[in-house]
Amino acid sequence: MAGLRSPLRRRRRPFVNSIRVRYTIVVGVLFTVILSGVGALISFGIRNTVASDLTEDMRLTIVDWVTEMRPGHISPPKPTARAKYLQLVDSKGRVVASNAAAAGKPPLSTARPSPGDRLLDGKACPPWESGRCLLITVLRMDDGAASTLFGGEPHFVYAGTTEPPALAMRYLEAGIVAAVLFASATAAWSTWVVVGRTLQPVQAISTKMRAAAEGDLHLRVPEPPGDDEIAEFARTSNIYLDRLEKAVKAQRRFASMASHELRSPVAALRTQLEEALLYPEDTDARVALQRTLRSTERLEAIIDDLLAYTRIKGALPAAYEPLDLADLVEFEIAALPRDGAEVLLRVVDRPIVLGSRVQLGRVLTNLLANARRHARSRIDVTVEQDGGYAVVSVRDDGAGIAPEDRERVFDAFVRLREAQRLDPGGTGLGLAISRETCHAHGGSLIVADDPDGTRFVLRLPVPAPADECPG
Repeated sequence: MAGLRSPLRRRRRPFVNSIRVRYTIVVGVLFTVILSGVGALISFGIRNTVASDLTEDMRLTIVDWVTEMRPGHISPPKPTARAKYLQLVDSKGRVVASNAAAAGKPPLSTARPSPGDRLLDGKACPPWESGRCLLITVLRMDDGAASTLFGGEPHFVYAGTTEPPALAMRYLEAGIVAAVLFASATAAWSTWVVVGRTLQPVQAISTKMRAAAEGDLHLRVPEPPGDDEIAEFARTSNIYLDRLEKAVKAQRRFASMASHELRSPVAALRTQLEEALLYPEDTDARVALQRTLRSTERLEAIIDDLLAYTRIKGALPAAYEPLDLADLVEFEIAALPRDGAEVLLRVVDRPIVLGSRVQLGRVLTNLLANARRHARSRIDVTVEQDGGYAVVSVRDDGAGIAPEDRERVFDAFVRLREAQRLDPGGTGLGLAISRETCHAHGGSLIVADDPDGTRFVLRLPVPAPADECPG
């Protein structure tokens, strides 16, 4: 067992941590993807809003300047905070008028709107702006204004302002990226902590279950408070360990008792054979063979009962058939030898049960044979129905069973002193097999109170009419 513990323990923590890592990575990636999309939308919205506001301001500035123009007199535009640069450019690219900031500078841009679309927004990066770019808006003066003011020659009004850092630099995007990474890292760390705390009781349960699997079936997993899934898992695990411990104990006890019961007839058989071989002149061959045959029959009976006991739960309920329990009791009573105690049958009802005819017949045979061994003069058998159960009562007028022994008689290989006296060749498995058979059929078998003998009561469920004949 020591060789198994080391690899199991080495695998434990990586397995738990792998779950935390998976959830942490998934949450981190999801937060990064979702927040990146949200951040991109925010960045686009802010940049678009800032650019739109600046463009709208420059358009209003252009309109104000154009409305002040008169034929033969183009006054410089009034100072305004909405546009840093203003220029009036003719069709040959010459600056006709400008504000003070744009005085002496070449046109802000060579871009010109078409006659069909008189406004044009864009971006220009003139060399005299020290590497910074300008947001510009260009207005193509309509034909009427151009005819009135400039004799029909097309003119263009340029407005420009320095691109704000929110648009020129990537500070906004950098801030959003930093916020996304911080939020994703925080979410991933929170997931790591929460999943770790959530899996902590699961890890404790796993450790205990592993220790139990290595042989210590007395261990029980810690049950966290509450009614959540983990608490339910812990309780279910403890129920499983309880049943597993009981099953292993029962198996070990059964194996021990079976080996003990088998050892006696085998030892007797060996002794008889050795005696016949060592002292052939003093041995009657016929008597020796008869003794050997009886020991072999005893061994065969024990083996048959052992097989029946271990296979009793192998029959599938789907293979059961409807049985008239009263008919089955009558059949088993008719098969009894005519000598011995009188058997009196009273049929109150004729309930129908689902079961195996062979198995239930063996139960009735065991109960009747047990009653015949202990009865002084009479055996009473009753068949009736009590609510949803068929009930068979087998009573003998023998010495009875003490209250403290009424459960022990159903344990494998347990034989009371009276049973050993009346049937020295018994295996002690008949009643154990009978109770297991009843449990496999959903029923029960008990020793009931009776002042004048022993009364076994067999109860089997009576199915609903629809269950008797499926389909």
